Amino acid sequence: MRSYPQNSPQAAARIVALMLVADGHVDRREEQVIEALDVYGQLGLDAAQFARIMKDLHEDRQTSHFHATSHLGATTVNMLTHEIDAPILRRKVLQLCFAVIAADGFLADGEIETIRLILNAWAPSST
Repeated sequence: MRSYPQNSPQAAARIVALMLVADGHVDRREEQVIEALDVYGQLGLDAAQFARIMKDLHEDRQTSHFHATSHLGATTVNMLTHEIDAPILRRKVLQLCFAVIAADGFLADGEIETIRLILNAWAPSST
């Protein structure tokens, strides 16, 4: 997986993009939510930039061992979520992720697993 600058719009958008593909496909209703909420605009991107991040994510998954599965492992999700450490940005990304996974009215196993990994990665440490 490629890396993005810390707390960048690209790093945040990739987390949302992960949720879009967590169940193996992008549903039309999920696309409608992305448009209606201006997700890319909320993250400081335009539609073309968001589409590029989606394409890059697809390419990264094609060239990794995750292509054979519909979800990424905890190690990879931890690496990707580590690029976002600003609490306000984390909250924004989570709000957008929940909006995306609720769009089609069904929580697929891949979506549940991916959001669980994101929440675990961003959970306050108990140390």
